[in-house]
Amino acid sequence: MSILGMTVSYLLFCVLHFFQFVLAVAVCGLYGVDLQRARSQGKYIDGNWVYAEVVGALSALTAILYLIPFILRFTAVTVWNLVLFILWIALFGLFGNMYIHEDPEGNGDIQRMKNAVWVDLANALLWLIGSVASAAYWWTHRDRRSRFTGRAKLGRNASTRSTGWAA
Repeated sequence: MSILGMTVSYLLFCVLHFFQFVLAVAVCGLYGVDLQRARSQGKYIDGNWVYAEVVGALSALTAILYLIPFILRFTAVTVWNLVLFILWIALFGLFGNMYIHEDPEGNGDIQRMKNAVWVDLANALLWLIGSVASAAYWWTHRDRRSRFTGRAKLGRNASTRSTGWAA
């Protein structure tokens, strides 16, 4: 099934990657405020915030690259999505441990960090969904037939599967 010449699965992946990009950029902004403040005041830059920026930047770059057609057909995409999911869960655990139980008491910076923790979790869930969806996409499209006749099998070891004899 296609809409405007694009398959529905491609459009759904585009929507998913758009939201992954938006939330990754949001995280970069939320944590970047503290990094910029520390840099301008000449203070120590904490590695936790640098880790958050690196994970956000990797996710944003990956989401942009995934918008290029035909990238999702590779098995490595599922593995990389799973790696990003693990990085986001680690980020959620790191900052969640610091800020979830913290009472902001009117402090806007602490409230911003509490909100950032939940954006981290949303990012982790989106990358998990992306990992599962790309694995399902790969699994359903791994064994295909030729375009014109539909008789020839395409893919790895197609000759042994079609005849049953090893070449």
